Amino acid sequence: MKAIILAAGIGKRLGPASYQKPKCLLSFDGVSLLQRHLAILEYYDICEVCIITGYESGQIAQALPNLSLSSQLVYNVRYQQGSVVSLWSAQAFLTSGDGILLMDADVLYDHKIIGTLVNTAHRNCFLLDRNFEAGDEPVKLCISNGRLVEFRKNVAQEVQFDQQGESVGFFRFSGEIAGILARQTQHYIDTERLDEPYEEVIRDLLLEQPDSFAYEDVTGLPWIEIDFPEDIDRATQDILPRLSKMVSA
Repeated sequence: MKAIILAAGIGKRLGPASYQKPKCLLSFDGVSLLQRHLAILEYYDICEVCIITGYESGQIAQALPNLSLSSQLVYNVRYQQGSVVSLWSAQAFLTSGDGILLMDADVLYDHKIIGTLVNTAHRNCFLLDRNFEAGDEPVKLCISNGRLVEFRKNVAQEVQFDQQGESVGFFRFSGEIAGILARQTQHYIDTERLDEPYEEVIRDLLLEQPDSFAYEDVTGLPWIEIDFPEDIDRATQDILPRLSKMVSA
């Protein structure tokens, strides 16, 4: 299994003082988000990682820790456009035939969240957190009779579901589905839908092949996506103290 980390964004919503460096280099307790990602992936024996960079990519290259896993940097020259372009930049990994973990870079989280994706019986898997604040910001997962029926920030009123939660922003795809995702991402590029978030491509595939996908419920495990200044405060004061330690065998 391989991992793709999307780390190209600017992070303007954090304010001018914070976006002088990529969000993945934000440090908590002396350890950057990027270092945490790579350490967790290594812990779960994910040894090949593709990091999609863009804004201040040189800082990311300089910050890569000396870990045993193989890290490949891919520069997205159009990083100021939609994140679908970053996903498209990972075509080589998506079409490798291997299983893929797709990850947002701006998340502080308990390592057991990745463990859930690695150890799940589902070959194509979303992560659901039922403990979330409603609004326009969270990307929602909607469930009906145990099946995924919607994946979007703004859910249409006609969508029927009996359970809803927030997507954590990490996904697992089989080699086959990753290849299809690559083709659909290419279609977005070819039709100049360059300002779309990458989640829209995944949503298209989910709605086309709902039986191919499942989810794991990670409600209760601490995590936070870093988008706003208050997220940094919450990450430091609430999430960080609750993270469980990785224990070597």
